[in-house]
Amino acid sequence: MDSESLQRETAPVAVSGRSVLTRFLAPAVGSSSSVTRGGAAALAGLRVLAGLLWLYNVAWKQPPDFGESSGSGLYGYTSGAVDYPVFPPYSWVVEQVVLPNFTAFGWMVLVVETGLAVLLLTGTQVRLAALVGVGQSLAIGLSVAQTPGEWPWAYWMMIGIHVVLLFTPSGRVAAVDSVRAEAADGRGPAAARRVLLGWGVLIAVSGVVALVLAANDDPLTSTGSQLGGPDLSVSLGSYNVLGAALLVVVAALMLAASRGQRAAALAAAVVAGLAAVSLWVQLSRTDVWLGGSNTSAAFFCCAAVVSVATAGQLSQQSTVEGATRHGAARQA
Repeated sequence: MDSESLQRETAPVAVSGRSVLTRFLAPAVGSSSSVTRGGAAALAGLRVLAGLLWLYNVAWKQPPDFGESSGSGLYGYTSGAVDYPVFPPYSWVVEQVVLPNFTAFGWMVLVVETGLAVLLLTGTQVRLAALVGVGQSLAIGLSVAQTPGEWPWAYWMMIGIHVVLLFTPSGRVAAVDSVRAEAADGRGPAAARRVLLGWGVLIAVSGVVALVLAANDDPLTSTGSQLGGPDLSVSLGSYNVLGAALLVVVAALMLAASRGQRAAALAAAVVAGLAAVSLWVQLSRTDVWLGGSNTSAAFFCCAAVVSVATAGQLSQQSTVEGATRHGAARQA
């Protein structure tokens, strides 16, 4: 086969590969006729539900050793793949590769599951997050599905939920993906303000409630009051007075940004991002300044992602409005 023929044979494969990647990275919004408004809201609810699942469950992935020294926590669950095999080849990989390098594996799990929580809750790159969620759910099921007391169907359902999110427009409502899609049609600034307003209100309410719950505690206690709890396995994190006050500050900046203030959006991203990083750095110690957990860090990270993702649209809005005012002034 000559080189020209070879190029003709391989070109469709390359194009196909690019189109698949483009599909996964495109906003998960679908066409306006692909789903009703109520259906889009229901799919967004399913996406948020999946995000809350990951958000709650990052809390017990505790550095620095993730339970290796005590044989509990993430280490205990992971070693279940060896003690109670579901798929023997997977058990061999866990025994020979994962457990001997468990600290690195623990950090990888924490990063992946935090990313899943943040991307699904904020509706950012939903299809990519859903694809990763399928893989992570499968890995968890292969580790613990046969462990005594576990319910294997829980993991089938986790996989199924992420498959639904992968192939449906679950990012059309209350999502950064919707901002990306509307930006392509010239409606990005309005969509950005709506998302910022929604998240600003949510974080403001969370901050005020956290302040009330922490009012009688030491302002810098390492274990703050939790928003939510273990009974329903739903939580937005735990915060002492300082952590709750930072939530309120971030909320105020996001609400200001929802009025078109790009600088406020960037400031919210910086404050929330620094809060998340400080929590991750301190979680292997006893003196956690914000009284938080991995879940708290992920919640701050949600605010940072929303603020960064929408700031560019606010800049675009300011440019357009400035040009309009300048043109009107010249005409006058």
